[in-house]
Amino acid sequence: MANLGVNIDHVATLRQARRGTEPDPVGAAHEAELGGADAITVHLREDRRHAQDRDVEVLRATVQTKLNLEMAATDEMLAMARGIVPAMATLVPEGRMEITTEGGLDVRSGLDRLRDVVASLHEKGVMVSAFVEADADQIEASAEAGFDACEIHTGPYARLYHAAGGDRRNAGLHAEIERIEHAGRIVREAGMRFNAGHALNYVNVGPIAAMEGVWELHIGHAIVSRAVFVGVREAVREMKSLIVQSAGGRS
Repeated sequence: MANLGVNIDHVATLRQARRGTEPDPVGAAHEAELGGADAITVHLREDRRHAQDRDVEVLRATVQTKLNLEMAATDEMLAMARGIVPAMATLVPEGRMEITTEGGLDVRSGLDRLRDVVASLHEKGVMVSAFVEADADQIEASAEAGFDACEIHTGPYARLYHAAGGDRRNAGLHAEIERIEHAGRIVREAGMRFNAGHALNYVNVGPIAAMEGVWELHIGHAIVSRAVFVGVREAVREMKSLIVQSAGGRS
């Protein structure tokens, strides 16, 4: 059964809308863990649009499960990660104009640089994951760079799921599910952990959670949105329950 990593960035987004002190992403992380989260993810962006340096520092001191730091492979973020030493760092592409991370990391083109970044994080005992498309060449490049895991970008799947109304007989949706499953097999055969995330929600998570060998699902926006109505702890509990049910129904 896949573990659940809860991304708390959008709790910080609400706080930064007023540049105030609430809601507190550290408190949200605590509630998420009480709801069954197996990991807490936070993305420290170059422009600090949501999470701030202090958030990451306090989370490192208080998270009881696993802290996953999403970051661009810049010198600034590498220094931050080496200083804080999260359990895991997920390297992602980053653009100031994007609303959220769009598209996977181009590991192949940046192989030499990324190999050095991964090695530097390994020196500190940090597990390193690459956020990539369901593309064999990018996965193989991730293995060459020394990554421990690949998080497969599920954004295209989520868009197709919505367009098809969740009908898995839809040719496009069926093909995308098979593409992610195939990518997961390549990841595992390369000796890396198969993670997945981006735009997963309470409706579309099932087919991904049911995939063979998926290690961890990273979900943020849907859980924070649900938490507006039921609270963080219950929102995480509901998502965890769906993951358990999906794994139990795997054929």
